[in-house]
Amino acid sequence: MEMVLEVKNCSVDIQKERILKDISFHVRRKEIVALVGHNGAGKSTLMKTMIGSRDKLSGTLSITGNDQDKHYKAYKRNFTYIPEEPLLFNELTVYHHFKLYQKSYSVPEDVFENRVRTYTKGFELEDKLDEYPEALSKGMRQKVQTICALLPDVPVLFIDEPFMGLDVYAGHFLEEELVRKKTQGASIVLTTHQLEKVSELADRYVMLVEGEVSSSGDVSEFHELERRST
Repeated sequence: MEMVLEVKNCSVDIQKERILKDISFHVRRKEIVALVGHNGAGKSTLMKTMIGSRDKLSGTLSITGNDQDKHYKAYKRNFTYIPEEPLLFNELTVYHHFKLYQKSYSVPEDVFENRVRTYTKGFELEDKLDEYPEALSKGMRQKVQTICALLPDVPVLFIDEPFMGLDVYAGHFLEEELVRKKTQGASIVLTTHQLEKVSELADRYVMLVEGEVSSSGDVSEFHELERRST
């Protein structure tokens, strides 16, 4: 199956301490890969490295053949990102945030308006389009951030703890949408502490231990590994 995301021998230092050590894995088209590991294993650092907010010491990253270092603009346009903590602009309304993503990813107007209606209904934000972030709860801000990332059609969706801050209904809607995105061709990389979500959503897993890939494979192998460890 077509390789969409390739991570090869990536190492990252923070304040002269090696946080990631020769990380290598790949993600295929129409695949959900879960990054798992205990706190401090390096999951969030790896996520930040893949989106370009953390510099690599060595190694390469590519999406659909676009190298992060050599073709950064093309690389960046090939993914969206849902952070664990929402990052919104105080001077923009909810709808203006959506428009910003529409313009950034050249989403056609009819597609954009249809998705805004679908997602604001699904996440129960229909009456919040003219609100500013400071007037919203953390959960609502997380929903806005999530919708922004779902609006474009991109090869890769990165998600750091996707269900943090979401109520049960919104979490279920997001699960359904991620499966739909995958079915339509997207590749999804997510981190989660909720191991039951790994079995429900992921096709494969990559386990990090102290900044290294300790194991990876089909999600069924992860459950066998989990049973042996307990």
